[in-house]
Formats: sequence, structure tokens, C-alpha cells
Amino acid sequence: MTTTTRILGLGHYRPETIVSNADLIARGIDTDDEWIRSRVGITERHFAAEHETVVDMAAVAAANALASSGTTPDDIDLVLVATCTMPTPVPAAAPQLAYRLGIDSPGAFDVNSGCSGFVYSLNVATAAVQSGQARNVLVVAAERFSGWLDFTDRSTCIILADGAGAAVVGAGEASPIGAGIGPVVWGSDGAQFDAVAIDERTGMFRQEGQSVYRWATSRIAPVALQACERYGISPHEIAAFVPHQANLRIIDAIAKRLGVDNAVIARDIETSGNTSAASIPLALSRMVEAGEISSGAPVLLVGFGSGLAFAAQVVLAP
Repeated sequence: MTTTTRILGLGHYRPETIVSNADLIARGIDTDDEWIRSRVGITERHFAAEHETVVDMAAVAAANALASSGTTPDDIDLVLVATCTMPTPVPAAAPQLAYRLGIDSPGAFDVNSGCSGFVYSLNVATAAVQSGQARNVLVVAAERFSGWLDFTDRSTCIILADGAGAAVVGAGEASPIGAGIGPVVWGSDGAQFDAVAIDERTGMFRQEGQSVYRWATSRIAPVALQACERYGISPHEIAAFVPHQANLRIIDAIAKRLGVDNAVIARDIETSGNTSAASIPLALSRMVEAGEISSGAPVLLVGFGSGLAFAAQVVLAP
């Protein structure tokens, strides 16, 4: 019999430094508040402090998730960190995070799938629990984009930000609605691998915004619908829709195509910015904490972005 898995608890962290649109304009960026709001829907975002690292942010979000789930470091057998903004490829964030939290000798590795990294990692965690290789898995997504931004490029520096979100995955009781973590629908469009990238010449983030917009608004809704079908639920029955917080126009376009009329739609990008892999767990954790999503309610998660990779699934809120 297949083990039923659940998200047992969530946690998040947003750095203390709030950067408003006016703050960016004061840096000399050729834009204005109305342009930013109309293009991407952001009013403010959070930047890490000068010496605040990806692992620092991950540790706070992870500690909050452990507390929320009622688990301790001794209960965790595997630590996964979804990130694409570590300052160097080696060492990975996950072993450092495990040590910081006092988790003794767990499996630990990073997942670099950009904006879809949390959903990818969630499914690695599910497989580990279902196969009996882990009792509980700590899944953390943390990004520090403020160190990779070209502040002369208004198309990118207004969007990206820093933050972290985390979840503890473990065995859970079956629900009348369905599995706690449903089947994943994932894939990639490698023909456009360089549409979102770190520029090799400058070392700064760049993207082909119009190409990504067209791809996301045409390709992602069918993926999300397929995830609902595999779970055995209709979009009208979804309680909350939590997509990657890429751009408010993209979020609204996908939601409209899906017909998630009864769902609370995550719009965390308005005050958190685009935090890549961290955006889904960050938004989900904040919505659950605020009481916008009830425990056991079906939530549609959709990650998409660099790669171009995507992943969607239905989960039950903890």
C-alpha cells in the first residue's frame, strides 16, 4: 500500500529591508511607480541585509516550518534546498542548513530548477517518504537575488527580491478529498533554456521578458489543468491557487484560463516581489498563517520559469 504523504507544516521568512518602488527610482532607475505597478504589479519587495545569506534566510524559514509541523531536527532524515542564487556552486546550501539546525547526518542536497524548484523538491520529498527512505523531509526554497541584479536594467531589477519558504513533508492520514500531495505534472522546454539566465559576461540576471510572458500565458494553464485532472478535482473545487509569483499579469492570465473562480489567488508578488523558487512556499505559508486557506483545503501549486521548466500539482493545506 502506498504511503500517503502530507505537508505537515510551513514556514517563511522575508528580510527586514523593504525596498519600495520609490526607493528604486531614487537609485536613478529610469521608471516610475505607475509603470512598475502596471507592468508587474509590485509595490515593494524585500532585500537581504549585506551579510545575510541564502542559508541564513533558509534557516529562519526552516525553523518556522519545524515548529509549525510539530517536528524536531531529530525527526528529519533528508534536507532539500531549492535555490539558484548561492554565491558559488560548491558547497551546497542543504548540508550547511542541516548543520545550522542541528539535524544529525541527514541526506542533504540542493535542487536548482529556478522558479519551479520548490515543486520539484516537494516531489523528491514525497518519493523519499513513500519509498521508506525518509520519515520526514525538510524542503526549503531560498533565494537572494539582490546580489545578482543589474540596477541599470529596469526590466529585471524592479522584479526580483529575496526571501525563503519551507515545508516539512511526512506521512499523513488519508483525506476524503484525496492525497495530501497529489501527482505531479512536470516538464521543460529546453529550446528556450537561455530565456532566463545569469549573463556570463556581466554575472548579472537577465531575461527575455516578452518570450517568457508568451510562454507562461500559453503553456502553463494546460499543465495546471492536467494536475487537477490527475488529482481528480475540478478547477472550481480548488480552494487556493498559488502559482510562482513571476508577474501579476501572468498570474491573472493563467487564473482566468484555468477558471479557478472560487479560489483565493496568491498575489504575494505585490509586497514580496519575485523570489524565484521561494515564491510558492513563501506565499503559501503567509496565506495559511493569515487564515486565508483552511487546513485540509485543496491548493493548486504551479511553478514555472528558468530552464524553461515547469511543475504543477494539487496539495492539501496543513
